[in-house]
Amino acid sequence: MLLRKLKIRNIRSYKEGEVDFPEGSTLLMGDIGSGKTSILLAIEFALFGLQPGQKGNSLMRNDEQEAFVSLEFEVDGKTVLIERKLEKGGKSMAQTETSITVNGDRFEGSVTEIKNKILSLLNYPPEFAKKTNDLYRFTVYTPQEQMKQIIMESNDIRLNTLRHVFGIDKYKRVEENIEIITAKIRQEIRVREAEMGNIENKKQSIIEKTQNLLQQQNKILEAEKEIADIQKIKADKQKDLDELTKKINEKNKLEYESGKSELTLANKKDILSNHEREIRILREQIEKAGSFTVNEPEIELLRNRIKSQEQILREINEQYISAITNIQTNESKLRELNFLKDKISALDKCTTCLQEVNEEHKKNIVSKATNEIISIEAQLVESRKNKENSNIKIEQTKKQIDSLKQSLSQIEILKIKLEGLKEKQIRMENLEKQKTIILADIELIKKHIEGLALMIKDFQVYEEIYKQKSTEFREIISRENLAIVKRAEINKEIQFLQRQIIDLENEIKKIEELGRKLNYMKEIEFWLNNKFIELVLYTEKNVMLKLREDFSKLFSEWFSILVSDTITVRLDESFSPIIQQADYELEYDYLSGGERTAVALAYRLALNQTINSILSRIKTRDIVILDEPTDGFSESQLDKIRDVLNQLKVKQLILVSHEQKIEGFVDNLIKFKKIDGITQIEK
Repeated sequence: MLLRKLKIRNIRSYKEGEVDFPEGSTLLMGDIGSGKTSILLAIEFALFGLQPGQKGNSLMRNDEQEAFVSLEFEVDGKTVLIERKLEKGGKSMAQTETSITVNGDRFEGSVTEIKNKILSLLNYPPEFAKKTNDLYRFTVYTPQEQMKQIIMESNDIRLNTLRHVFGIDKYKRVEENIEIITAKIRQEIRVREAEMGNIENKKQSIIEKTQNLLQQQNKILEAEKEIADIQKIKADKQKDLDELTKKINEKNKLEYESGKSELTLANKKDILSNHEREIRILREQIEKAGSFTVNEPEIELLRNRIKSQEQILREINEQYISAITNIQTNESKLRELNFLKDKISALDKCTTCLQEVNEEHKKNIVSKATNEIISIEAQLVESRKNKENSNIKIEQTKKQIDSLKQSLSQIEILKIKLEGLKEKQIRMENLEKQKTIILADIELIKKHIEGLALMIKDFQVYEEIYKQKSTEFREIISRENLAIVKRAEINKEIQFLQRQIIDLENEIKKIEELGRKLNYMKEIEFWLNNKFIELVLYTEKNVMLKLREDFSKLFSEWFSILVSDTITVRLDESFSPIIQQADYELEYDYLSGGERTAVALAYRLALNQTINSILSRIKTRDIVILDEPTDGFSESQLDKIRDVLNQLKVKQLILVSHEQKIEGFVDNLIKFKKIDGITQIEK
């Protein structure tokens, strides 16, 4: 990876800023607090975003609402552009717009998605996706104070940090996971051992339940015999009841026949009564109708008079309609004439020729219209009188027609009655004959009912016997039901015992299988605790030993470049620096400031080379960023920085320093100056 361009807005002391990074060595030069380190923090933020525990206000300029960072770099021949924005929202601050553009192909996504894409481009191991960017910190850019901090940390913290950076903390995780797994296995072993302790009790329980099962099976045989005996008695009782039922059914048939005959008798009596009543009525009607006669000429005369009056009524209606028509016509003419009089009286000029109208002419027209009005009014009086007279005649004629029709109707009704008299005489004779037949039928039905009553009396004795036998049958049914229930309960108990025995046998099989698995689990637990963990620890120890040897050798070489030969350094088993002078160990805290910086810088450069050697495929091998690597250095040590830079052999080296002497050691120089709290970049 090689950096190309950084653009920032409202980052720390910057309002706006743009930095181009050439290949070779570049020095970011300026006074302390001029904003050099802010450039490095902006680069790190562009690559990985805010880190866990890092607050956005540590980057955003005070009193601003948003900040922006854009970083362009090359990796594997690809041009990559990363853009990130910070925005304030109330009391909080969040990363909002985040994007990555690779060879012109832009992608906007979440902070995690962008970070995963960058890690993929840099070929960082995937497990670093959810970690802090320590791999970047110890291979590309490490603040000087952070490197001093790892030297001063306790051994355990330093080892865990280096495990994480080297990517071999997996051995520690394996060790921890083995402890968790073996603890769970031991717990499972204890549980299963407790379960296996019940196997003898379960076997004894099977013996007891088997004996109980045999007893219940004997009981079921006794119950079956009892049910068979009861069912034999029940069959005999049923046979007796069937015979009695036949007798009672015959009696019921006789009673049904008797009831049917009684119903027929009652029906015959009702018919006889109806015939006698109808004969009496017909006789009275015949006697009464014999005194009436009908005059046919009188009927014809009434019909002719009705026709004559109806003709008169039609003529009067025509006169009435004619009178109404005359009235309507004359009233319309009268309105037109009155309108004409009013119009002529008010007329000054002719509406056609617009000439003045002569008063004499107007009077003649009005006089003529007046005479016509008088004539029409006389006609209206005559027409209204005719209308009233016609209306009176219509009402009188209608009354005469109604009276004539009523008289005709009465005579015709009497005629119809006289014509039906003969039919009534025939009907009465037929009813008399039917009456005689019905009386004979009634006598026969009475005799039949009396015979049925005698037969029914003979069958009544069987009812008492049937009641007694039914009681005995119900009792035997009850005994049978009790015996069946008892058998069902025994069967249920047998099934329950059989299921229990099967369940116990299955449980014993499972426990025996559990015993085999238990032995296997013990073997696994023993192998993990006594074999595998030793192998993991041995592997980790050898890996760490090899790393420490390489790391220690590089650490010593870098330190020897920076410090005189009187002081040597190496690493112990915890990767702590051991500083010696003339066979005496020196404490880090008692070193001079320049010597402490030399130890930290040598540690930093050795760690960088070691990590790049282990993770040889990562894409950040070509760039190193050193932040104030000469803090506390003497003039002679500053001269040795040239040798350090020559030994690094990276394509892009970025240094941050306020030491002017280093200007002559680098290929490029970028100066920073702060004016009124705002950093300016001088190119």
